[in-house]
Amino acid sequence: MAGGAEPEPEPEPEPARVLEALELLLRPPGDRDSAAEPGAEPALCPETLRRNAAALEEQLSRAAGWASLRSLRAAVLSRHPALAAGAAGAEPCWAAGCGVLALLLCLRERLAALAASPAVPAASPGAPPPPAADTLSAGQARALRRALRAAVGLALLPHLPPGLGPCPPPAPPPPAARGARLAAAAAALAALSRLPATAAPLLARHLRPLLAALCALGHGPAALCQGVSEAERARCREDLRDILDRVYQPLAVQELLVLQGPPKQSSPCPSTGRAPAPAPAPAWLRRLCGHLLSERLLRPGGVQAVVRGILEGTGGGAGAEAAALDWRKCDAVAKVLASCPQQCLSLEDYYRQVCPQILDLLHIQDKVVARQFQRVATTTVLTMAREHPQLAERHLLQPLLSPLLRCSKAAELAVEDLAAGTVLVPEAELGGCVEDVLKVYVVGNDSSSLLLGSLQSVLGVVFSLYSFAKQNVSYLRTPCQEILLWFLEKAEREQSLTVLAGLAGLGGTVPTLHPRCRVRAGSEGGAAIAVEETISDEDEALYQKISSEQCHVQSLVELLSHCQKSGLAGDFFIHCLKELTQVAVEDEAAPNLAVEPGGSLLELEQEQARQGRKLLVLQLVAALCESVSDTVFTDIVQVQEFVAAVLQRACASPARGPGAAAEAQTLAMAMGLVAALLGGAVQLQSSDFSVLKRLVPLLEELSHTYPEPLTQELALDLRIAICTHGACAPGTVGTAADSMLGRKPGMGVQNPAGTPSGAPSPGASQARPQHRHSSPSAHRGRSTEQSHDPSASSPTPAPCADSPAPAGLQELLVSAYDPQPPGRAAALRHLASLVIQRDPEALRLQEKLLQVFLENVQHEDTFVYLSAIQGIALLSSEYPERILPVLLAQYECPAQGTGDTTAAVTRMKLGEVLMRVTRALGDMVFQHREPLIQAFLRGARDPDGALRASSLSNLGELCQHLGFQLGSIIQEVTCCVTAIARTDPEAEVRRAAVHVVVLLLRGLSEKATEVLRDVLRDLYRLLKHVVTAERDGATVLHAQLALEELDTVMRRVLFPPQTLEKKIVVLP
Repeated sequence: MAGGAEPEPEPEPEPARVLEALELLLRPPGDRDSAAEPGAEPALCPETLRRNAAALEEQLSRAAGWASLRSLRAAVLSRHPALAAGAAGAEPCWAAGCGVLALLLCLRERLAALAASPAVPAASPGAPPPPAADTLSAGQARALRRALRAAVGLALLPHLPPGLGPCPPPAPPPPAARGARLAAAAAALAALSRLPATAAPLLARHLRPLLAALCALGHGPAALCQGVSEAERARCREDLRDILDRVYQPLAVQELLVLQGPPKQSSPCPSTGRAPAPAPAPAWLRRLCGHLLSERLLRPGGVQAVVRGILEGTGGGAGAEAAALDWRKCDAVAKVLASCPQQCLSLEDYYRQVCPQILDLLHIQDKVVARQFQRVATTTVLTMAREHPQLAERHLLQPLLSPLLRCSKAAELAVEDLAAGTVLVPEAELGGCVEDVLKVYVVGNDSSSLLLGSLQSVLGVVFSLYSFAKQNVSYLRTPCQEILLWFLEKAEREQSLTVLAGLAGLGGTVPTLHPRCRVRAGSEGGAAIAVEETISDEDEALYQKISSEQCHVQSLVELLSHCQKSGLAGDFFIHCLKELTQVAVEDEAAPNLAVEPGGSLLELEQEQARQGRKLLVLQLVAALCESVSDTVFTDIVQVQEFVAAVLQRACASPARGPGAAAEAQTLAMAMGLVAALLGGAVQLQSSDFSVLKRLVPLLEELSHTYPEPLTQELALDLRIAICTHGACAPGTVGTAADSMLGRKPGMGVQNPAGTPSGAPSPGASQARPQHRHSSPSAHRGRSTEQSHDPSASSPTPAPCADSPAPAGLQELLVSAYDPQPPGRAAALRHLASLVIQRDPEALRLQEKLLQVFLENVQHEDTFVYLSAIQGIALLSSEYPERILPVLLAQYECPAQGTGDTTAAVTRMKLGEVLMRVTRALGDMVFQHREPLIQAFLRGARDPDGALRASSLSNLGELCQHLGFQLGSIIQEVTCCVTAIARTDPEAEVRRAAVHVVVLLLRGLSEKATEVLRDVLRDLYRLLKHVVTAERDGATVLHAQLALEELDTVMRRVLFPPQTLEKKIVVLP
């Protein structure tokens, strides 16, 4: 070689050369440039693969510039003897697969070398940096994806065991060679997955078959791994865990769930003509996938990965909303999270790892999946609280409530040691805690003792936040109010009263906000809790204390104003009155230390605390009387308890001294309430008298001990009236009742037999309770209201007017309560005719006529209640502003004490009245649109199916009358109809919901596209859903009719009729 030049080494092949070789190996027949146009790829037959392999070998051996690739491929095949043997084998598919894998490994080595080279700097300081050396162009990336697809299809899928691949190959390889070939292909693909440039397209599209191959080789039975050594199986197990750790975890969860498959699959039916279903997953694979899924769950962030893996895939928009409504799927995920995996060391360890991640699900900011994640988190917390209360309280509830517990009076943290101004709970943390409590407790709506007990420990702090938000502008007011109202509604009544007393400062077991802590406004509209500096000025401290107590009392009264229907406000009012009685007893027994000197300091402090408690009770009672007293009582029992509390205070401390006048007035009011009850303010039944008899011992004691003679006499007479059930009512009772009800003396209610109005009719004790016990205090400012039992066989007292009626009209009013249906119906028809004739005396007593008609609506005879319905409709059409609110109130709030069926029938009759009024009003019904629609929407949520159907029918007719005047309320109507038509269990109700759509389309006609433009698509989807999924034939018929109406409307809009007209223009 002396004097000869050394031959230069061949440069390494570029990635483009390797991809060109792959294209040559996978080129379809007759295709010159397969990478130029992406699209559907034709199948490669064995003959084409054999011809392409020969062309590639010829190109590698003869073409210039291909020697470096030939050398690189030889080196790769020397490191993978199984691929070398397969590439030289006689089977064209396996040989082509090995050739593709070998070239892909060559590409991997070149891309790895390019990635390790130093980065090229930018051409100029302001220019963008050039792409990395291993970046592929769009065409090259497309060629790489095609090569990976071919490698998986030729080398991996045909060798997967049954149950792991999509379908068995037409010519399966011999069992002895399957394991070795599968191991060679899996090893090559696993090597490709370690380089980012090739891992991205491989794992994004072919993760499932690769995982299936690694599972079979690393964990499958020995029969599936013939020809595979133990070292290779161990390497497959390592590759499996490495890929699962590196891939996007929700994707890994999805693929493992698909590999695991359902426990059982039905066998395919050959007569259907469909493709055969894949073989069920073997038992060892199901167990392995379960084990791997549990490992995914126990990793950091594993809970979110599992939830995303199961719930993702809906995309966004309507799909995400549908998934959020799929509560069964969310509950199934929650049940999985609440179950401890078998490989976990202990239940305590599992809760310690998983519970913080479950709470993190409540803080997902992605709006598309936030509702799903929050439902899963809430259901998981509730499930864990039911199954393992102690662990759930330690690892879930206490961390959830920790920001609120940190600043309560019972907190272990020494707040006194903190410097003034220290922020104990930041704004973001406090707002997030309140929102989480709302989601778990209120939205979850599980009133177990554990949840109620844990929430009670922070109610004092929540109430302080509510009081602060009520006095300031903060978004925390609504969530705090909902939390407090939920607890007061779900807890036992005694527990609720104890909590209210604690919130008011009367003691109890509710830890309040720490005295050193104060709520301050946040910068984002929330609030923060900080340590306040101790106030040295005593006057300023006293002022701050009084202001805080007053603010708390006002907030408590505001909170109780939302609890009047449940009776909690009345019970707490009575509780405060009993506290006032106890304070009065203590005042009588305790010595006055201000007058008697020589008391110790402890006694002075006790006296000061007692006086403060007395002032607080008086302030509470005054605030309740001022704000909610007119509707505070909801039944006779509460009235009796109120009167009993007043009588006990009068017996314990008779009115003497400076407050004697106020005490005497309170006592007179309480006894006047009883007299009003006995004098006809409410139609009493036998059970009511048994409740009132609890007052007899107190009245007897008052008649002997009270110093005022008139009060003694009234107490004695009330005792007699109660014991005789009103049969013997002395004159003092009637006088007190008239004074309470604002009537003139002698205007008491008399029945036709001349018995006192307070006396029950002969059949009253056997009649079912059909009345609602209203608050007696509410009767002071309005007319007397009575409720009559329509099924009673005896005459019922007729209502009297505030001024005497003419004799003929009075006879009609009495006849309207005739026990015989013909006479009663005739009287009602006559009264209705007086309304039509606009009789002045009848119109002057329109309120009494309305009361008569409403009471006769409850009658069971058809002729009677139809006559009453006609009378109410006539009155309402004449005076809609006065009558309609009364009818709507009766329709929405049926009488208490009535049976569910009777109340529903009465409400359906009132619905017929409202519809007759709607027809009579015509276009004027628009003024009453919102209350009518709201009433019918509430009726559509009633437990009684017949009432729901009736309300929907009324709603449809009302919408048909309103037509173009529906406005934005059409959204509420559409949501209600859609929900009922999809979810209501009764076919009659679903039928009525679809009929609403029919009436709506008929009423709007050609205006439907304009009025319903925002909801027309939702209505069309609803109708199509009903036609395809509904089992009730009548409902399907209604939906088809609605679709025909919609089709007619759309045809008129899209293809308007052509009108031929001739225009004549007269020229000037």
